[in-house]
Amino acid sequence: MTHFIAKASFAAIIALASVPFGAPTASASEWGRAPVVDVQYRPVYACSPVQAVQKARWTGLRYARVTTVTGRRVVVSGRNYRGWDRMVFANVRGCPLIRR
Repeated sequence: MTHFIAKASFAAIIALASVPFGAPTASASEWGRAPVVDVQYRPVYACSPVQAVQKARWTGLRYARVTTVTGRRVVVSGRNYRGWDRMVFANVRGCPLIRR
């Protein structure tokens, strides 16, 4: 019986000792490459239509919607307390107001 316990413990020690050597072998092909970094970074250099509508709503334009987007301007139309109105924003970072 002691002979069986000795063999079983020896087999367990061999099995436990071989576990750390199995993991690096499986990923050995990845060692030559740089790690992949999944970063979703996109610099914003223009006025997005969503930002233009938010700025128009903040200044009091109700039912604001984008009507025209060109390389230089973003036009947002809607209603204010007097009636229908439009706001023109420059198509650059920060959406500065050109014309009300």
